[in-house]
Amino acid sequence: MPERPCYIVTGGAGFIGANLCRALDGRARAHGTEAELVVIDDFRSGSFANLVEAFARSEAGDGGGGVFSGEVLAGSVSEVDWDSLLEAREPRAVFHLGAITDTTVANEREMIEVNSETFGPMLEACVRGQVPLVYASSAATYGTPAQAASREAFPLEAAGRPNNVYGFSKWLMEVEHRRALAEASRAGREMPHVVGLRYFNVFGPGEGRKGKMASMVHQLAVQLLEGESPRLFEHGEQARDQVPVEDVVSCTIAAAGRAAWHEFDVEPGVYNLGSGRATTFNELVEAVRSALEFDAGERPTEYFEMPPSVRAFYQEYTCADMRETERGLGWKPSVDPVRAMGDTARHIEHSRRGSGGAS
Repeated sequence: MPERPCYIVTGGAGFIGANLCRALDGRARAHGTEAELVVIDDFRSGSFANLVEAFARSEAGDGGGGVFSGEVLAGSVSEVDWDSLLEAREPRAVFHLGAITDTTVANEREMIEVNSETFGPMLEACVRGQVPLVYASSAATYGTPAQAASREAFPLEAAGRPNNVYGFSKWLMEVEHRRALAEASRAGREMPHVVGLRYFNVFGPGEGRKGKMASMVHQLAVQLLEGESPRLFEHGEQARDQVPVEDVVSCTIAAAGRAAWHEFDVEPGVYNLGSGRATTFNELVEAVRSALEFDAGERPTEYFEMPPSVRAFYQEYTCADMRETERGLGWKPSVDPVRAMGDTARHIEHSRRGSGGAS
């Protein structure tokens, strides 16, 4: 059996993190071995149950092992001695997803301390140890660029004017990343394998514990299943790049390059990670409604005015320009988001009818 590859995943007990752990394990098994997973999570928003359920879902035949058998280090990323951890575990790659992801958090000091200041030591240790690092940035780094008004895809260079401190905290991570690349270039060293991914609106199985931060797909499906009418801001024409978690996980793994069996020499840098298309909330409701076999007249959509406190930082339109992602990472979206919305709604319905799980 080939040597077991080790992967460190921060935020691994969260929605995307648990799905990523499952996929890494499945990828290793497909290559005749098992992954050694080290999850670091402070359980601010994550849960052990996300890992249990993610690995249970893998029993459907996608190569996973059915049960999580990795290691969990409960604590903040700031508490980790990264040089020692990398030396002891010799990971093939580090995937950094741990963060405060509640975009409504107004405590600027807390957001920047947790999301931005903890990133530097990890980044520096990975560069010194020559360990590939893939981290989650966000579409929130764009704020409201000029492309939003004309409803065009967001190119990478349009970012940098976020509307909230969450987006700013992610932008600061990118600034630190660019600084590291610049230092390597000035010193004539090989570019460190560091990739930042600007996640757009991610949805899919495993969101049940995200509460108010769950995707619109999840929230609307739950509203319909609980006998309510779906509720949207007036007039439902706000459009977002909704990207299925399957594609997010696939691209995140691809960003690690050959360390995760992706046969492509990736180019270090920051990239968009979306579906490459915008879906209006009205279209989203119809996809979910159709999947759950509800008639529009049975539970018509209710529209309400957007509160001023929300409008202050709300992104009316987002869409990822994926051309650079395909060029630099050798990856492009493969899952149709509208079809995946229906699949997700049916998964939620099945979970609620079965074990009563939160997926």
